[in-house]
Amino acid sequence: MRLLFRLLSLYRPYLGWLALGVAVALVTLLANLALMAASGWFITAMGIAGAVGGTLDYFTPAAVIRACAILRTGGRYVERLVTHEATFRLIARLRVWLYRQLEPQSPRALDRYHSGDLASRLRSDLDRLETVYLRVFVPLVVAVAAVSLLLAWMNRYAASFAMAEGLLLGLSGFAVPLLLAVATSRLGQRQVRLAVALTETAVDTVQGMAELLAFGAAPAHAARFAELSRRRIATQVRLGRLNGLSQAALLVGSNLALWSVVVLAIPLVRGGGLAAADFVMLALAALAGFEAVAPLPAAFLLAGEVVESATRIFALADACPPLSRDTGEAEVPVRCEVRMSRVRFAYEAGAPPVVDGFDLDLPQGRRVAIVGPTGSGKSTVVLLLTGLLQPDAGTILLNGHQVTDLAPDAVRRFFAVAPQDPGLFSGSLRQNLLLARPDASDSELWQALAVVQLAEFVVSLPQGLDTWLGEAGVTFSGGQARRLSIARAVLKEAPVLILDEPGEGLDYLVERSLLQAVVSQLGARSLLLITHRAAGLEQMDQVLNFAGESADARAR
Repeated sequence: MRLLFRLLSLYRPYLGWLALGVAVALVTLLANLALMAASGWFITAMGIAGAVGGTLDYFTPAAVIRACAILRTGGRYVERLVTHEATFRLIARLRVWLYRQLEPQSPRALDRYHSGDLASRLRSDLDRLETVYLRVFVPLVVAVAAVSLLLAWMNRYAASFAMAEGLLLGLSGFAVPLLLAVATSRLGQRQVRLAVALTETAVDTVQGMAELLAFGAAPAHAARFAELSRRRIATQVRLGRLNGLSQAALLVGSNLALWSVVVLAIPLVRGGGLAAADFVMLALAALAGFEAVAPLPAAFLLAGEVVESATRIFALADACPPLSRDTGEAEVPVRCEVRMSRVRFAYEAGAPPVVDGFDLDLPQGRRVAIVGPTGSGKSTVVLLLTGLLQPDAGTILLNGHQVTDLAPDAVRRFFAVAPQDPGLFSGSLRQNLLLARPDASDSELWQALAVVQLAEFVVSLPQGLDTWLGEAGVTFSGGQARRLSIARAVLKEAPVLILDEPGEGLDYLVERSLLQAVVSQLGARSLLLITHRAAGLEQMDQVLNFAGESADARAR
């Protein structure tokens, strides 16, 4: 229940839409019940009047029947319109809320999650929570309200009718589905976990295909995927059978309700306490009343999956609490004096530090290289410097201010970073460049491409800047993707440019030429080069080994 209340609290801005959707769904359902009952009464009354030669005002009931038919048809449309509008608003609310929780956070908060697990939380789990209103909340509220009104109406004719209908509706529409759902809630949770495991395995397959084939592990990996698929299918089959049992209970209950009203009504009709037309009307209403509870078995069976998804989403959100600092936009700074003093950092408590006693002095306009072997943790310095990780000890100052005292947006505006992972998105080349500076002109885009020596290649492409890169820039080679990432960093207006292993995927001469071009257009900007290679080091003012001691210092 705590998870449900927390979820509903996120929907508070749209309570009006939620209530309107429930009201329209209830009116539509009642119109359908009234149509069934009134039609039965009218046909029976007309038959009796014809048999005995009596008269009947058929205009009024005919008008009521037509009104109910119109209201049912129009209500179905309005119901879909309103409930889906409410659902889309909830989708926007939930997704934006979660993104705002995650976006400003440190990678350290998310590194504990497998990328396939994160993808499942951000897609499948969110999709499941977004339909709670439409598939659980609306059916349950409408069913309770409609059943209450139906029983109150039947009680006006005889309490026995209401008791029989209420008992059978309660058993087959509420009790049986709820008991089955409670008994099998673990199946729903298992369904979610198996789906996550399948996603993780699929991601591992795609990202690690070369290693799997190289080490002969592909058959074992495929067997694991097949086993997960088999288990998920078996779970789906069991859930389907349980849903079938719930539907069978509804079918049995609706027929028993019809016959119960018939049996109870016969003595009343014979004794003159109930009109024959009313007898038919009540019998058909008892049968139609089960439409109100028809969606409940699926809603109750979905509950296990919803609980698991809600648990996973809120666990992710709680792992990334909102920052207390103001994250409003800041102006682009003109200068940035960087100083790191005795910085220490470890990814896990008690683990050996990745950075230990590191010092860095980067005045405005200076070019410094940090050199160290691959995997030694040089990129961690970049994450610390840009505020994405917080040091365990030591100080990091930007223009004399602690990084931890500055708003995240302000910290990011000091730096233009070309990371080891190019971070290209499925879109055009132009769109990927404009992420750095949305107002950049085409000439500025071409200038950035020229700096990284990609301009001639892009000119040769049929669509030029509008060339589609594909998922993660798959249409570009590794070296081209890295140079495009550097072009994006060059394009961004920031006083400090950081290049993290810019030579990966490039030969020595190309890397050296690229760095010469970047340095030549730096102007007043500072440059921090992270590398394990020798190319371009002669262009640096200072070269530091990863221990923080000056291994080579050259004045320009």
